[in-house]
Amino acid sequence: MVEYMLMSVVASLVIALFGIKRKLGFWGYFFASLLLTPFIGIILLLASDKRQEKGDANKS
Repeated sequence: MVEYMLMSVVASLVIALFGIKRKLGFWGYFFASLLLTPFIGIILLLASDKRQEKGDANKS
């Protein structure tokens, strides 16, 4: 049981690191992965767009 919880937290951290430059950011993906499941976190990560930079508003 403890091993599963530890693996889930580590997987959530890895997903959150990949999501830093995405729409929800680090904390959004971390808590989504932790509260739902890491599998759902990966799906959210893959389905999201990259975050637009402040100067990129005029670009398409």
